[in-house]
Amino acid sequence: MSLNVHPISAFEDNYIWSIHNQQYCVVVDPGDATPVIEYCKNKRLTLVAILITHHHSDHTGGINTLLETYPDIPVYGPQNPKIQQITHKLKDGDRIELPVLKINLSIMEVPGHTLDHITYYGEGSLFCGDTLFSAGCGRLFEGTPLQMYQSLAKFKALPSKTKVYCTHEYTLANIKFAKAVEPDNQALVEYENWAVQKRTNNLPTLPSTLEKEQNINPFLRCNIETVVASVNDKQAEQLTSEEAVFASLRHWKDNF
Repeated sequence: MSLNVHPISAFEDNYIWSIHNQQYCVVVDPGDATPVIEYCKNKRLTLVAILITHHHSDHTGGINTLLETYPDIPVYGPQNPKIQQITHKLKDGDRIELPVLKINLSIMEVPGHTLDHITYYGEGSLFCGDTLFSAGCGRLFEGTPLQMYQSLAKFKALPSKTKVYCTHEYTLANIKFAKAVEPDNQALVEYENWAVQKRTNNLPTLPSTLEKEQNINPFLRCNIETVVASVNDKQAEQLTSEEAVFASLRHWKDNF
């Protein structure tokens, strides 16, 4: 089955994803409670669970207020004592069942952006927090380039039709960097035209798909000749491994 998923906008560019049916909903990374409560009220939905990907406050800041409004609902998240509200601590390979929505999600540990980062995958959907963005990937605040490379490799192994639910609207900014890496990537040029039209109409560019990202996202294309050549143009020595290309690419993006 395909999930019914809706983006709830928060702050300047966050999306709190609501997975719902006509009666119940689950939210992913509620950094702010107010838009979630308003959404549930307007749609006449009952919040039944919270899913957390990592400890940053723009992903966790709304938990306490939501628990006051919806007492005793489960909070799923990584094994990080910084997030004291978590009732179900998850590790790589765990599965969770959300029976009122009739869905099952599997857990992947994906360190890189943070060391505690996890993602939720199931029903053809990937809720990836700040690990993967459309045309980009998360900044390395705690992890190493190798950890992030290995985390993204887990995503590349998933079915290509998988829908990618990132938690920030960073697409247009990421495309600018991706075009600097691959200026002749026609799929990227076409994607930019589409994304500009979406944002001009104040519509989200998400979800993406893994198939789309593997055609336009340089961080998933470290084995592609044009990406390797572009990275090596900036190097004193030629990089040969995908991991080294990724590390150089991430450093380039940090200073772009």
